[in-house]
Amino acid sequence: MKHVRLLAGLVAAMVFAAVPANAVEIDTARGPATIDGVPATVAVYDIAAIDTLLALGVVPAGIPDKLYLPELAPLAEKAEVVGTLFEPDLEALNALEPDLVIVGGRSSTKVKATAQVAPTIDMTVTGDDLLAEAKARVAAYGAVFGKTEEAEAAAAELDAAIDAVRQAAKGKGRALIVMTNGPKVTAYGPGSRFGWVHKTLGVEPAVEDVEAASHGEAVSFEFIAKANPDWLLVLDRAAAIGTGEQNARATLDNELIAGTTAWKKGQVIYLPAADFYIAAGGLQATRRVLSAIEQGFATPR
Repeated sequence: MKHVRLLAGLVAAMVFAAVPANAVEIDTARGPATIDGVPATVAVYDIAAIDTLLALGVVPAGIPDKLYLPELAPLAEKAEVVGTLFEPDLEALNALEPDLVIVGGRSSTKVKATAQVAPTIDMTVTGDDLLAEAKARVAAYGAVFGKTEEAEAAAAELDAAIDAVRQAAKGKGRALIVMTNGPKVTAYGPGSRFGWVHKTLGVEPAVEDVEAASHGEAVSFEFIAKANPDWLLVLDRAAAIGTGEQNARATLDNELIAGTTAWKKGQVIYLPAADFYIAAGGLQATRRVLSAIEQGFATPR
């Protein structure tokens, strides 16, 4: 028995020694992950993650070639380009020698590829629980990078912004979220990637059964006219990704849309395009989106 107890003690000691004292376990899009120590060099392939990390005072060393948000432009002068939002440059990533790689959203399919170079976590934020997921990501980054206090303060500010939108939108009528892509228009409803606007912010949907496709349900101007929303929340995809195609205002400027309650009353909210579409769930981007929605609903008509 003494030998058994001794062996058990040695095994326990080995296991304890194998787990660094400063390791933290966090939630990711693929389940729990353990991060050993505070990463000194981080490569990030997700705009929302970059946006949140910068808000917490963490500067990524490796980034994709295009950052989309004007607010992130200064980072391009500090960090190394290690691929695109969709495709990592494994040679450049290897040269960077990161301690941690963060992917998410559009880059989430590259976990196995980047994991060949360094430990990789998928921090995708999507769907009608986006704001809850965004807060979970903030908490995780706070734990990983020793920014717990900053993360808690940021989460509290986000909660306050959410409450402000709820109050501003309460009882104001039905809204339809539409995305223009040049001359094309799609709609989003509850259950879609933008369903959080309805679920979390309490904005009443003008149409309940919109198809929950990635790029929305293709709709006609007649569809919007029939739905006759009190409010239109508009995302200009062309502006978000910088294609230079016809803008949302021009696309929606027609007789059918002009006949809706939303258009007649000037109740059309143009969302910060890249913040809403590319950096969804990013801390600073989300604050700007919430501010735009709150101001839109709060403005006297």
